[in-house]
Amino acid sequence: MKAVVLKTFGGIENLCYTEIEKPEIKANEVMVKVKAISINPVDVKVRSRLAPLAEDLAKSQPLILGWDISGEITEIGDAVTHLTIGDEVFGMINFPGQGRAYAEYVAAAADELALKPQNISHTEAASCTLAALTAWQAFNSYGKLRPTDRILIHAASGGVGHFAVQIAKYIGAHVIATASAANRDFVLGLGADEDIDYRNTAFEKVLSPVDFVLEAIGGPNFQKSVQVLKPFGTIVTLPSGHTKADELKAEEKKLHACYFMSVYSSGQDMYYLASLLEKGVLRPHISHVFEFDEIGKAHLQLETGHTVGKVVVKL
Repeated sequence: MKAVVLKTFGGIENLCYTEIEKPEIKANEVMVKVKAISINPVDVKVRSRLAPLAEDLAKSQPLILGWDISGEITEIGDAVTHLTIGDEVFGMINFPGQGRAYAEYVAAAADELALKPQNISHTEAASCTLAALTAWQAFNSYGKLRPTDRILIHAASGGVGHFAVQIAKYIGAHVIATASAANRDFVLGLGADEDIDYRNTAFEKVLSPVDFVLEAIGGPNFQKSVQVLKPFGTIVTLPSGHTKADELKAEEKKLHACYFMSVYSSGQDMYYLASLLEKGVLRPHISHVFEFDEIGKAHLQLETGHTVGKVVVKL
């Protein structure tokens, strides 16, 4: 089968197209013929050796990046009873282990997949995996977002952010989003109640206290976010870096703080997201679609740091 192997850490020139053997499935796994994959910032960081999990992944060769897939089941493990050959499924595979999604076929644990809703394409389904799971788990596993909460969502036009806005509104929260002026209409269209242009406005100086912050920027943005949180509020940070001083600031306000939230594979959560997609509550925004032989271009797009929504590769 065709696959993209990362020969060594570094630039996109190290993403090498090659032919390898199809994987063998275990009793609890299914074989998925991949129709589309989603590319995430973590893919780029692992490729560049900037993500902590890169070292662990390097121990398993060949190193094939990617975790987000949508496709069709072609084989079923002996212990799998709730899925059948021909089912269309999607999910985030084996994160933070090696998902091996950059390939024509992927062996996936059955309990990490959900049936793809019929009202969305494989391209759309692939985009609603790691990023959507991150937003969902931030509000339901790492923090508990309540319908009465005022929430500040940073980078609201990005992959995680645009799902977070929609999920927070579905929960019933009052959503304040930070985004550039160019993306104001986009985030308001997602359901945000307020938008702050982070380039021209210091949010910490204009915002009244909030109950919850989803922090995706890192650096000084963490302490600025702490300033606008109510005592005993909640801040959940995506993997963006923090310091001991940041932790002390959070402790001073007796905040519920989750540092370096790590999304995890969950078929149960995927089924919940599938229900929201089926109802039209959750809508992915895909800004770029690339062919399988353009994965390098997909990585370069994410490296710009200004991608609106998601980047998907179709097979």
